[in-house]
Amino acid sequence: MQILRMMVAAKIVVLVLILSAFPSLSQDKVKFPVGASSKTLGYGPLWVAWKQGFFEQQGLDAQVILLRGTPPTVQALVAGSVYVGGATPDAVMEVTERGVDLVMVVGVINGLSHAIMGGKNYKRYEDLRGATIGGQSLTSGITFPLRQVLKSKGLEYPRDYKLVNVGGTADLFAALSSGQIAAAPLAIPLNFAAEEAGFNVIGWYRDVLPNYQLTALTVRRSWAEANRPLLIRFVKGMVLAMRWVYGNKEAAIDFLAKEMKLKPAHARKGWEYYTANRIWYPDADINTEGVNTLVRIYTEQGQFKGAPPSPAKYIDQSYLREALRELSSK
Repeated sequence: MQILRMMVAAKIVVLVLILSAFPSLSQDKVKFPVGASSKTLGYGPLWVAWKQGFFEQQGLDAQVILLRGTPPTVQALVAGSVYVGGATPDAVMEVTERGVDLVMVVGVINGLSHAIMGGKNYKRYEDLRGATIGGQSLTSGITFPLRQVLKSKGLEYPRDYKLVNVGGTADLFAALSSGQIAAAPLAIPLNFAAEEAGFNVIGWYRDVLPNYQLTALTVRRSWAEANRPLLIRFVKGMVLAMRWVYGNKEAAIDFLAKEMKLKPAHARKGWEYYTANRIWYPDADINTEGVNTLVRIYTEQGQFKGAPPSPAKYIDQSYLREALRELSSK
């Protein structure tokens, strides 16, 4: 009888070990809506986590919802229709200063890969004086660094050029192709396609803003505090996806080309650029110095009351640290 009890106990221990190694077996899958502001190469690791099963491994029934821009993503977060959303730090900072409890927890696009692409007659920054330039908004998202880059080249808005809100990245390319706008910021690899079509590279964001956090996965702080274990499961899925992207070059390029509908050569150049320049961080960290760049710009614009805040006001990486500890212990 004692031997039987020992055998049963041993089987229970083995079962517990198996279930802890595969959370999706030991936990009921939890519906987990995620908002993405665009479906572009930069967001590729999020689609990897979803479509390659890394969220499912953590017991999450994730659904990535394309919301097309930061403003609707922020609105969805506030409304609770998504738990996590990809947002630009400038938008997070703006709404946080107005009392909304958003906080960035995971890095996604930790740098700038945009080139300012000009039409056939626009080759230099000076050519943009008096021109109409396309953006995804008039103030936030990729338009925020665009205005900083143009300002550094002596072009002030609205004195020297006109901005129009065209829409997403594909819309910007279409508007540039039709001649509706003179120039537009296009991220890798769409800028490659534009260059191949005969458009001109006027300049690169990174030449002016080498350290910049473009987007981060963001949550409501109150929701995160009430759902900490659930959020950590999500973060672990993102970390595993980032590591897979770095560690499986050919498979990652193939996935990104098919999922993002890219030419294989463009997906390859994009993967090489994003990994070599650490636009994606292997462990999904946030580029805190990149966030500090935005704090500095906001301070120069006089948008803070009193002393400028620390970037830590808008970031909470405790969820990432705990996720990394749990992953390293297995």
